Amino acid sequence: MKLRFLGKNSNVGDCPTLYATDRGTYLVQGWRIFANDLLMHLELGVGETAVEVPTELFEHLTKDGLATGEIRRVEGPIVILTPGGTFVVQGQEVTDAEALAQMEIPDYETVVEVPKAAITALLEEPLEADLQRRAQPAL
Repeated sequence: MKLRFLGKNSNVGDCPTLYATDRGTYLVQGWRIFANDLLMHLELGVGETAVEVPTELFEHLTKDGLATGEIRRVEGPIVILTPGGTFVVQGQEVTDAEALAQMEIPDYETVVEVPKAAITALLEEPLEADLQRRAQPAL
């Protein structure tokens, strides 16, 4: 899998990072989720996990040719907007050794792969139900 770096949220050390792949997907590197109360809200399939990232990470989508990186809807693969202003992103956990070798991933982070189409759909104007959900975070 070939990766194209789109951006990260800090110039200091390792932190949540966004990549585009040659497979029509994005790789989202973020903080591992250990909080049981948060994990209880997720329905993870086989091989899936979730990461937590700052909402601003998706501003880097503009480097992939998208007009905006503002997520306007909270639904899969972005499953929760936390009160702390972060997103929980759910997807297939990346286990591809070649892809992982191209990244610097500290022990407290992991990487999920999500379809580009699923992320770009979240850039569209929100539905009324999405606005209510965003105004009242799940946690």
